Amino acid sequence: MAADDATIPPEAERVMATRAGAHTIEVASSHVAMISYPVETADLIIAAAS
Repeated sequence: MAADDATIPPEAERVMATRAGAHTIEVASSHVAMISYPVETADLIIAAAS
């Protein structure tokens, strides 16, 4: 979850993630959190694949 996303409002992201049953983390980032937080992104992907 990109807490500072100006493209998709964070509340909308939360609603979509909940509806999808997604496991998420929230970071203080803009729309491209995977670039600003690569370690956190990789850790989340690894956890999902396990």
